[in-house]
Amino acid sequence: MKSFDVLIVGAGIVGCACAKECAEAKLRVGLVETNTPGSGATGAGMGHLVVMDDSPAQLALTHYSRSRWQQLMPQLPPAVEYESRGTLWVATDDEEMGEVHAKHHTYSAAGVVAEILNASQLAKEEPNLRSGLAGGLLVADDGVIYPPAAAVFFLERAQALGATYLPGTGVVSASRGELRLADGTALHGERIVLATGTNCALLPSLPIKSRKGHLLITDRYPGFLHHQLVELGYLKSAHKVQADSVAFNIQPRRTGQILIGSSRQYGNVDPATDSFMIEHMLERAALYMPALRKLFVLRAWTGFRASTPDNLPIIGPAVALNDDKSLWLAVGFEGLGITNAPGAARLLVDQMLNRTPEIDTAPYLPRSTANHEYSHA
Repeated sequence: MKSFDVLIVGAGIVGCACAKECAEAKLRVGLVETNTPGSGATGAGMGHLVVMDDSPAQLALTHYSRSRWQQLMPQLPPAVEYESRGTLWVATDDEEMGEVHAKHHTYSAAGVVAEILNASQLAKEEPNLRSGLAGGLLVADDGVIYPPAAAVFFLERAQALGATYLPGTGVVSASRGELRLADGTALHGERIVLATGTNCALLPSLPIKSRKGHLLITDRYPGFLHHQLVELGYLKSAHKVQADSVAFNIQPRRTGQILIGSSRQYGNVDPATDSFMIEHMLERAALYMPALRKLFVLRAWTGFRASTPDNLPIIGPAVALNDDKSLWLAVGFEGLGITNAPGAARLLVDQMLNRTPEIDTAPYLPRSTANHEYSHA
């Protein structure tokens, strides 16, 4: 039986980041993945590296994780397409400008650089936005990457440091320090990290629910868009768990293409695209940027976000959910797995090695569903 200090199940961007972090700590690492690395939720995501302030814990983790990306930037290969595009939170009226000022205050208190823009400044930054918008908040240090390439970067770095990649075989069970693979192979790991996205089969007590999302990508239109644009109502949309919802959220790619989001559907497990949701997304986007109606959409696809009742990821030993002391978790990132991957990986290994973390890990520790219920907002 092959033996490792840490076995990681799942080679999405979070699992690959955990493999890299463990290998850098000189742990013997095995990473198991059935499909292509970065091909699940990672491959379906926008690649927005963003500081979010829905809660103090979310703000702390996204800010920390974004700083980890900035430290990694000199090492990233061109394929990752890292660009500091910045995020523009767009306000439609005076009420939303009030939210801009509140967000600016929160960010400033946390050390996040942000700038309030009035209507004319907003129009200058993004000329294709419609007239009549009230202003916005520019968070210039937010970035954009191509997530599958980032996952491969983490994996290759882990392998260069001695990690073993075990592709192509599903995991039947993970228990008491042992992984059983579908081909009958048994692997031993002092710790087993589940980084399995929405797949809870190995630990059914995980408080994870799946949210379906659509994305669209256009043909190439260089110079059409300069920043990631997000409407102020995005968080309200993101936290609806019973009703389908869309929000204006678009991203410029290095290729000149425009990535258009976003949608959320609860309880829909069909991976097929939904023409109604696509039309609804385009209508919403055109309310903010009418010129989008003239762009040619090349492709639409879907992915599934792993959400938790309190909208925070689960990072740490699984003892609150299971008495198996070998199981560890790095799951439940919803739409922030790309941003949070390097920060979550560092926090996970900090806990494994009893190192003092740079931020408090308590909000992200595994917790029982008895203590958290899903919101019905």
